[in-house]
Amino acid sequence: MFSSAVRQRVASSQQVRTTPSSFATGCVRSLASVATPADKQKLIVFDTTLRDGEQSPGVTLTTEEKIEIAKQLSRLGVDVCEAGFPIASPGDFEAVQRIAQEVGPIIGNRKSGKPMRIAGLARATQGDIARCFEAVKHAPLHRIHTFLATSDIHLKYKLKISRQECIKRAREAVAFAKSIGCNDIEFSTEDAGRSDRAFLCDVLAEVIAAGATTLNIPDTVGYNVPDEYGSMIKYLIANTEGAEKAIFSTHCHNDLGLATANSLSGIMNGARQVECTINGIGERAGNTSLEEVIMALHTHPAYFPVYHDVDTTQIYMSSQLVTKKSGMVIQPNKAIVGANAFAHESGIHQDGVLKHKETYEIIQPQTIGLPSNSLVLGKLSGRNAFRQRIEQILGTSSMYADKLAANPQAFEMLFASFKKLADVKKGGLNEQDLYALLDDQFNTQASGKETYRLKSVQVVSGNGVQSMATVSLTDLSRATVHEDGTVEGAVDRMDAATGEGAVHAIFRSINRLTGMRNVLASYEVKAVTEGSDSLGRVVVRVHENGVEASDEAAPRYEDNLEGTVYQDKEVYQGTGTDADVLIASAKAYINAINRLISTKQARDTAAEVHHGAVIDGVKKEAAAAV
Repeated sequence: MFSSAVRQRVASSQQVRTTPSSFATGCVRSLASVATPADKQKLIVFDTTLRDGEQSPGVTLTTEEKIEIAKQLSRLGVDVCEAGFPIASPGDFEAVQRIAQEVGPIIGNRKSGKPMRIAGLARATQGDIARCFEAVKHAPLHRIHTFLATSDIHLKYKLKISRQECIKRAREAVAFAKSIGCNDIEFSTEDAGRSDRAFLCDVLAEVIAAGATTLNIPDTVGYNVPDEYGSMIKYLIANTEGAEKAIFSTHCHNDLGLATANSLSGIMNGARQVECTINGIGERAGNTSLEEVIMALHTHPAYFPVYHDVDTTQIYMSSQLVTKKSGMVIQPNKAIVGANAFAHESGIHQDGVLKHKETYEIIQPQTIGLPSNSLVLGKLSGRNAFRQRIEQILGTSSMYADKLAANPQAFEMLFASFKKLADVKKGGLNEQDLYALLDDQFNTQASGKETYRLKSVQVVSGNGVQSMATVSLTDLSRATVHEDGTVEGAVDRMDAATGEGAVHAIFRSINRLTGMRNVLASYEVKAVTEGSDSLGRVVVRVHENGVEASDEAAPRYEDNLEGTVYQDKEVYQGTGTDADVLIASAKAYINAINRLISTKQARDTAAEVHHGAVIDGVKKEAAAAV
């Protein structure tokens, strides 16, 4: 199949494998070997937050949330956005298609001057690939990403096929993707980290010949160590026929905590695409963290032989958005974006930072867009001062700036919320508070249709007293909400319930009002800033365990807030922010219910559209046959 020269290189794999990678020995490299700007090549940043990231246990994103995250990824400067797995469900197909249509053409202030490429994942089957192309083809730049396992353990136990059959399927999959009109095709060798290297060369050579333009080498189970992974990338580039025609890519998982190190090792050994997620979210222990890779490159510009087009000042905003929409809370000591990343408690460290920041800080907080807490607004601040402060901290490229520009009435609603909060928070509101207000303002819009809106909460609770909550909601299920925020046809509802504590009573009241029966999977509360008058942010996750009441005559379920959480049930996450954590709890719980309802409605609609398309196709085939 290949020339004797290639076979000879394959046979020498053991020698290549034992050669230390340049990443492992980089600390002793001479200055002459350090990359200069002229030597640097473009590193393609491939973000899979919306596909691999959403596979994190407990993460469920609505289509609107995926679109919002995709827009922020475009602002961030990501080169390729893997928007989803179109064949997985009608809802996934719709999300990928809408991202291709609505986000795909956006250029804005991107450094590259080009729009973000939209990719979809597909198994190595014609049905998957065709469905994927239907979803992504609407983007000016699009890609089909298809994959097939190559490790012996996967071939034997999962796929139950031979190596030759694996090569055949891989070649045919790429050839089919090429035949339907896609010129940007990525092929992934699943579990490459545990695959035979010589066999990998055979597979990769075949898919290159069939039309693959990017070759992804995943450490699917996070098994490899940096020197091992880097040497594998180096070996594959050196020993795969036609390697010069394709870009090699890293895709690492964090099961041993080495995802970022492995990815950087791959880059040092020739990979020119890195696959990653915001905050490193993903299956099991997660994926390579985008912010860690980018800031490693940023802090060592003379060391790595690549450059990137990511706008680092958008990192913090991107991290916060994914955190709030996914419900995956960032650990405080997380590199780059954790709450403690720029905190110094040691007296020696504090003294050094005060004298010169670079004594203990290798990255300036503003480099990643971290807001400062230096300037505050109070209850006497006027509309113009508030507007200027919002514009100052958001700039023109922020997702919130876009929303405020598109809906002038939203600013007035935001200002009203600010004045209300300023009366309570005596110390004034800083940038973190303003971001929290913006999150709360736009949270329901990104979560789909707002079916219920909190009107009021009253709670009686204390030692030796049965907790009781009275909750008033506005039912918008049959209402019309205009652009200026006015509502027609809404119905106000009120109910009360007791509970084992104030929060329990509130949630039971909401369940009675909405006719929902949920299992509470988790409840978290966190202060937005320091101080006893800080805003509180609550995150709840619920499992559906019942049905929505369709009308007033439907049975009312009081609660099922306690119970076993089953992993096969979808989790719906909601957030709420308020100076009163009980009100924030009510907002979060209602937000989760709205997401649950919106997601189900979107899926039902997408399924109906898909079913209608299938029926239309059958009718056309029948007519043609006649």
